[in-house]
Order: sequence, then C-alpha cells, then structure tokens
Amino acid sequence: MAENMKGLKRTHYCGEVIQPGGIAVVGGFVERIRNKGGVIFIVLRDRTGVVQLLFNDETEPEIFEKAASCRSEYVLMAKGEVRERESKNDKLKTGNVEIFVTDLRILSKAQTTPFEITNETKVNEELRLKYRYLDLRRAPLQQNIIMRHQIAKVTRDYFYENGFIEIETPMMMKSTPEGARDYLIPSRIHQGKFYALPQSPQIYKQLLMIAGYDRYIQLARCFRDEDLRADRQPEFTQIDLEMSFVDEEDIQECVEGFVQRVFKEIMGVDVQLPLPGITFADAMNRYGTDKPDTRFGFEIQDITDTVKNIGFPVFRNAVEEGGTVRAINVKNGAEVYTRKEIDKLTEHAKGIGAKGIAYIRWVEEQPNCSFVKFLGEGDLDSVCNAVDAQRGDLVLICADKTKTVLSTLGALRLIAAKKLGVISENDYNFLWITEMPFFEYDDESNTWVAAHHPFTMPMEECIDDLESNPESVRAKAWDLVLNGTELSSGSMRITDPELQQKMFEALGMTDEEIQAKFGFLVDAYRYASPPHGGMGIGLDRLAMIMCKADSLRDVTAFPKVQNASELMSECPSEVDKANLDVLGISVSVKEKK
Repeated sequence: MAENMKGLKRTHYCGEVIQPGGIAVVGGFVERIRNKGGVIFIVLRDRTGVVQLLFNDETEPEIFEKAASCRSEYVLMAKGEVRERESKNDKLKTGNVEIFVTDLRILSKAQTTPFEITNETKVNEELRLKYRYLDLRRAPLQQNIIMRHQIAKVTRDYFYENGFIEIETPMMMKSTPEGARDYLIPSRIHQGKFYALPQSPQIYKQLLMIAGYDRYIQLARCFRDEDLRADRQPEFTQIDLEMSFVDEEDIQECVEGFVQRVFKEIMGVDVQLPLPGITFADAMNRYGTDKPDTRFGFEIQDITDTVKNIGFPVFRNAVEEGGTVRAINVKNGAEVYTRKEIDKLTEHAKGIGAKGIAYIRWVEEQPNCSFVKFLGEGDLDSVCNAVDAQRGDLVLICADKTKTVLSTLGALRLIAAKKLGVISENDYNFLWITEMPFFEYDDESNTWVAAHHPFTMPMEECIDDLESNPESVRAKAWDLVLNGTELSSGSMRITDPELQQKMFEALGMTDEEIQAKFGFLVDAYRYASPPHGGMGIGLDRLAMIMCKADSLRDVTAFPKVQNASELMSECPSEVDKANLDVLGISVSVKEKK
C-alpha cells in the first residue's frame, strides 16, 4: 500500500543537491537501482536532474528493506544527510554528493513501463507518443519543454518592458478566409451556424488598433486544418503583436530587439543588429526559396547568356520558350558526388518538376561534362568561369521555366550542403525577406489571389497596378527567416476604406461577399484608424530551432501526428448521437478512395 508524505516537506529539487552537509528532503521518480547486497544506490530523478540515494549497513533495517523493494519509476520521497561521494561522477551536476537516507516513503508504485525511460532512446516515436506522459519524463524532452517556457517568459518580459499590453482575443470567432481551412464549432443555440477556431487573431488585433490600444501583444493559440509536416501542427502558439503610428522599420526594429534579447538570455548567443535583409525577388533568384538558409554558399547563378548559343538542345529549347538556364557550384563536391549520387539528385529534381539536371564534375585534370558533345571550343571554360568552378567542384545546371529552375536548384542546394556537412549547427543566420509579392496565381482557378490576408498594404507605387498588372504588385509585407525556417510574417495594414474596397474588388469579391465576410471590420475603419502593422512570430518554431530539435513534436507537450490525431488520447473521436441531435447535426462518412 502506498505511503503518504506526512511529516516530510521537500527542501530541495534533485538537481539542486550539490554541496555536502546538512539535511535534504527530495522527491522524484526512480531512474535506476544498483543493489550490491550490503549497499543499495537509488538514482532519483525530477525535472531538474538526478541525485543518488545511499543505503548501507548504517541504514535502519526497515528503510533498507524498503529501498530493496523499489523498482524503476516508483515515486519516492527521501530525507537524509548530504554526504560527499566516495566515487564521484564529474558528468553530473550532483555527482560529488549523495544522500544517506534516514526516512524513505514509497508514494506510488509503477508497473513495468512499455519502454525504458532513458535520455537516449531507439524506441519508435509512435509508441512514445501513445505513452506521451512517460516520454515526457525523459530529460531531453523536459529540457525542451522548460526552454519553451523560458522563451515565453522572456517574450512577455521584453514586450511588457516596451509598452505592450497583453490582451486576449476570442477563441470562438466568425469563419473568415485566412489561407487554410478553419476548424469549425457547431452552435447549439444557433443551429446550422458555426464558430471557427482562429487561424490567427488578425482581425481582432486590427480592431484593437482602431480601439486605441496602440501596442498589443498576445501569446495566441492558433488553429489551422492543413496537412502536417515536421514544422507544422494543427494547433500552435504565435507571438502576436500589433503597433500603431509606426512604419515597417519600427516594427522590424522592435522584433530585432526581441530576437537579440531571447537568444542572449536563453542561450548566451549574441545576435548582431541590425539583421540583414534582401527582397523576395533577390531571395528567389539567389537561393530558389523565400526562406533561404544563408549559413553556406552554393548560390544560384544565371548562366543563360553564357550558354544560349551552345548547341545543347535542352539549353536552347528552354531559352526559346522564355525560360532560363541556371547553376549552382557545389564547392568541393566532385569527390563526394559520384555518377551514381548525381543520378539520385537527378531523380529528386524530376520529382520537383524539372526535366533533368546537367552537370560538370571536375575531379581529374579536365572536367567531366554531361553535355560535352555539344560544346564548341572554349564553351566549357566559359561555363566554368561563369560559376567560378575549379578542380574539386561540382556544377549542377537546370534549364526550364524560371520558376521550376529556381525551386529545383533551391532544393538541390540544401541536399548538397547537408551531404557535404557544410552547415554549421551553431550558427544562427537571421534574414529579413522584404517586398513580398502582393498576389499569387492560382492555377486551379486561373485567377490572382491574395498572397497574404486581404488587409495587407500594397506599396504606394504599386496601387495603380492592382487591377491592370497584379503580377508586379509588391506588398508592405515581410518575413523573418532563421536558418531556412520562416519564423515570422508581418505587414502594414490597409486603413483607408476606399483602398480596402479597391483591394477586395481586385480579388474579385462582390459587395455581398465583402459584407458577409468582413462587414464589421470594414465598418470599423469608417470611424478612423491610426496607421498600424504587426507580426506573428511562431513560438513553437523558435523553440524548435533554439532546442536544436528535429520536429515541433519535440517542443510540444502533447502533439498531433501527421494525420492530425493524438495517439495518447485517441482524438479525434466519435460523439454519441444524443450530443449530435442537440446540435442538429447528422454525420455521413465518405468512403476513402
């Protein structure tokens, strides 16, 4: 039968017992036991670390017998004298001391766990997620969760000190288009109508600016019904902020201060300000992506003019059809990338949409070129000079529509860098991506749609092109990228009702649609608004990078898996008919194809 704590009060966390002398009372889980007959060692663990408990021939027989009955993951409280250890462990913070136990309570017994609770584990993630409460006992996950908490604390401290007010916004709101599907909540009172869980507090924080709360902050829970991957969860936390009487430089400067503060306080890393920035167009042309990893080179180079007169049909056809020919120079990649490895890259490129990859592999005295039979005198030297290729380098070339070329080489650039091991895990390269495109073309509907939410301010010089030349319109919008991961998006907002109406019309919305979806916000702007803008910073993604975790699941206490289910509680689950009847809902399940 389990014992109680009566008469014992914890005086120390396990990881805090570091000096010999005095009495300590600790509580925690049994990590391991070593029973050597006359001596028993129990390693006790809590969220701060471990401490060793000692039982020997000086121990009262009843306590010694109790210690001998303990098993892994039992919950104990122990009181005793803190002594210097005979055999010290320099790898542990508490490795110089142990507690000679004079009072031991077994508060809770554990059956054999489905996997061993150890720092390093080869247990498959599915099993660990099914027993997440056990997985969360492991030190690496505990450290991640605690660091996430520390990031949240520094966040609040920083923004509070800079005059921001934390305001909660509704979790049940009107369904509005935000770019992904909403999670919907049926209304019992208003049958046939639904609330939506917020994809972001976007509309509410703009209304708060209209209401005069000029600096708003919230660690907001957000929900998006979209396909998952390593850096996505259906529910996530956003450091959400909005500011009035500012321009984009003011907002970015404020966020830079936060970035510098959080990395210094949590990790001791100095982030140099101001952070560098490039335009969206420059990012695409140089890196093939709007979230480039700048910790290494291998930048994309346009060699169209160099190769347009070469007789290689692949190059010639691409140029004639309005495309481009571009290349990356994988420095010192020739030895690593054999012909077989290059074939793998080619298959990957085809999976992205490219027709193939041409290459120059320079291992021997003369380069090996995949299109050598089409080259004239001096052509190979011209291509090598254009990309600064030298002996030992591998040049990868793609010829196609520019969009396809950039996405292909952007992906190959990352693959090659990882294979060559040239990405430093201890570097933190921030980058502002500015002048984002205002519209993006939707191939399914053959229309231009908003690349951001429809309240984003276009750049003044582009306003006249909203309807006539949407492809050229740039937005007062920006992203903050860290090591190839998008951390944050922000923009200035439209505050002029006439311009907002023009924006809606450019998106093909009728007056009825505008009123139905955004009527309350449009009306609010008619009562005057200060200029304002804001950002949303992904707290989970920031924690993932700072913890050097592989997935958001590693920094989320109870995450969902790829099909948006939670293995531990087995949600989502069916609801009984009586509850559905109250809501006026009947369920018909579509058969999967």
